[in-house]
Amino acid sequence: MKKLILTTIVLGISIVAHETVRAKDMPSSYAPVAIKEDFAGTMKRMKADKPKIIARQQALLEERYDLRKQPADGILMSGGKAIQTGIRARLAKGLSWEQLAAMTPDDIRNKGLWPKGFLPLPHPNHVEGGMIFPQFHIDAVKKQDERDLTRFDLDYVLADHFLPEFPAPIYLTTRPDLGDVSKGQLVTLSNYYELFNGILNPKQLEGLRLLVTPFAQQQFNLTEDRRSEKPSLGVTCFDCHANGHTNSATHLAGDVRPQQYRHRIDTPTLRGVNIQRLFGSQRALKTVEDFTEFEQRAAYFDGDPVIATKKGVNPLERGSQVHAMAEFQELLDFPPAPKLNVFGKLDPAKASEAELRGQAVFFGKGQCAVCHAAPYYTDNLAHNLHTERFFKEQMINGRYASADGPIKTFPLRGIKDTPPYLHDGRLLTLEDTVEFFNLVLGTQLNQQEKTDLVTFMYQL
Repeated sequence: MKKLILTTIVLGISIVAHETVRAKDMPSSYAPVAIKEDFAGTMKRMKADKPKIIARQQALLEERYDLRKQPADGILMSGGKAIQTGIRARLAKGLSWEQLAAMTPDDIRNKGLWPKGFLPLPHPNHVEGGMIFPQFHIDAVKKQDERDLTRFDLDYVLADHFLPEFPAPIYLTTRPDLGDVSKGQLVTLSNYYELFNGILNPKQLEGLRLLVTPFAQQQFNLTEDRRSEKPSLGVTCFDCHANGHTNSATHLAGDVRPQQYRHRIDTPTLRGVNIQRLFGSQRALKTVEDFTEFEQRAAYFDGDPVIATKKGVNPLERGSQVHAMAEFQELLDFPPAPKLNVFGKLDPAKASEAELRGQAVFFGKGQCAVCHAAPYYTDNLAHNLHTERFFKEQMINGRYASADGPIKTFPLRGIKDTPPYLHDGRLLTLEDTVEFFNLVLGTQLNQQEKTDLVTFMYQL
């Protein structure tokens, strides 16, 4: 009898242990709440791993792209930064873009010829994820507000010359006569009142204050599983959307599980949100109020309300705080486009022949206007490009490259100010973007048409 009882107990323990292992190996939608490793051990381990993670991401970028500085002649962003030009995605040896465009999607897929630069771009450490800021933004915030957005485990990798200008100009729909109201400064808690008092009404000013106020976030908070060396007050909305625009800070979309299927996000500009009806690259949030509240409650914490509570979520009050933040965002205007008329088309008296030819391609053979309709060059819809037609599913540095799904139509007004392109920043230049869509849409543009199309988009 004793032997039988002992056997039962041993078997019971064995079964429990087996179930525990199985549960551990199964993918979960939830992050661990109880951390088993102390902070000092985590930081030491991740600091040691950091050089090889950064080297791996840099190697991926160099394999995919031509990363040299090659500014466009005489074309600048609205604040004066040079725009990078030329096709940067690398082709297979011996293959031309014309030859690739003549092939069917099946041929491209079966022969493995889809340019690697057109595949989904992973986060620098996709398994870990989280917000990463360009060094120029980290330096500016540390100087102005004495907040440190440095991560001990990761650095931003893509070179500054492919990113938007910093700090970006701020244009207001209510005061177009003022031009850049930021006066060349990064707007933070230290200077927002001085810059905007007398320009905004009190409600809008309060909205701006909240947009530059730090709140706890997944990697930047006060808990032991943060990724900042010292306890952090958190991040602000304008740490990614710097000056109401973008600095190309990167993150992972909180919508998808498991982790390897999550999409890397290249922060979109907030300019022109007043004419938009979809927010989030894939989330299809219907108002800027929804977007503002969603970011604070969910996106900051990878869509995990349990972790959000642990790390210090800041539930904003919809009727006052969220509304005030949204009201300010609705004032952010596109940069001036002096060659466009009131219909968003080129004024023939101001435009060059190449620009007018490019406009004809945009609204004709290029099929761009089917989704990017004038005057703001968006249809406020989401579209599935089915890029998976062109490549076999594959794992890339922790990111499982498969179907992108529906992506919202981003407005093209001010497009030259917002590199890199597509929702995950995989397209470094407008030339890359034209080649990508020439393949995806099968438009068979010739080289002159492609060049003219880019020339036109510079004027939007």
